Amino acid sequence: MTGWDEVRGRRMGEPGAEVAYDAARRAFELGAAVRTMREERGWTQTRLAEAAGMTQSALARFEAGGTIPTLALLERIAQAFEARLVVRFDVGDSAA
Repeated sequence: MTGWDEVRGRRMGEPGAEVAYDAARRAFELGAAVRTMREERGWTQTRLAEAAGMTQSALARFEAGGTIPTLALLERIAQAFEARLVVRFDVGDSAA
């Protein structure tokens, strides 16, 4: 029987694995940030989804890190929160 660490080590050695892992990490972090903002406001997923012009199930997938959002979607979510979307590049160590 193979343990998770061994499987992960093998998979991370495959071509493109690190890029895919980074994309999944970013999707998870964005979803978590939106969920935190939503919960701080006491909003339900349904309320935010309606305000952002999306379905509750799509928002749930996004918050769980299951989808990589477009900039247009992030902008709609920011507008729903009456917030400003800020995208920037930081020079330095990789976030991985």
